[in-house]
Amino acid sequence: MPDELPPGPPPGPRDPGDAWAYGPDGTKAWGLFGAAGLLVDDGDGRVLLQHRVEWSHHGGTWGIPGGARHEHEDAVTGALRESAEEAGVPEDGVDLRHTAVLDLGFWTYTTVVGRASRPFRPVIADRESLALEWVPVDAVEDLPLHPGFGASWPALRGAIDRTPQVVVDAANVVGSVPDGWWRDRAGAAARLVAGIAALAAVGVPAPLLDLGFTRWWPRWTVVLEGEARAATADVPGAASGTPGVRVLDAPGSGDDAIVAAARTAVEAGDGPVVVVTADRELRARAEAAGATSRGPSWLRDQL
Repeated sequence: MPDELPPGPPPGPRDPGDAWAYGPDGTKAWGLFGAAGLLVDDGDGRVLLQHRVEWSHHGGTWGIPGGARHEHEDAVTGALRESAEEAGVPEDGVDLRHTAVLDLGFWTYTTVVGRASRPFRPVIADRESLALEWVPVDAVEDLPLHPGFGASWPALRGAIDRTPQVVVDAANVVGSVPDGWWRDRAGAAARLVAGIAALAAVGVPAPLLDLGFTRWWPRWTVVLEGEARAATADVPGAASGTPGVRVLDAPGSGDDAIVAAARTAVEAGDGPVVVVTADRELRARAEAAGATSRGPSWLRDQL
């Protein structure tokens, strides 16, 4: 969203990122290190929008809370910080879904898309908002939108309910590398779960899921069986569920539990479902249930 005027003077020291970035043709955009904003929905068909103050560029239009990124700040952190500062969005109250990047070469704007993990009331916390409202998705286009947000809204709306899911055959993935896992199956499974939990925090590149935009945060289900089920006691939070990760102890056949988990995810109908395994029979069963399948290296290359 180039040529946006900066906000009024902040109460404290300015961050180095609060400055203009200039393109080779003289185009300027606010945010020396780029900018980011948060599009968050409440899970009930509404998104949080900001009615921009009149003195800003395109004042009086509606968009999403956001602003210049700080030096050394990643886009997700910047979007969550800005939305907290401008709209009172709790930084631990958003489940990430995906990111979309507008790249002008000399400057980027990253839209971070998430869903509220718990209800919250937006609060005008600075001078940049005339109003903050939860707007029904079907009513967004009826508002005078900021041109940048208006241009991106159709694609963003089309993916607002998408939640890709990955179901992991832990035994098969662990067994794909001869690292001595057979001496401690629970420990090997615990390391896998910990690695997936770390991956769940940073997301995966969109092409891995055959999806558009830039990066996605799928929901993970890790199926454990046999001796590996003790891994839930070795990974902090695994038994109760690390955010974005569900660890499922299969009481019987691990393959049956994986297929059941994949079928449930497919029936939810809100995103592609990927089953990670090299087992040919299991891959065939997963694909018959409507999922796609990937081999263990698909996952291991990301860990």
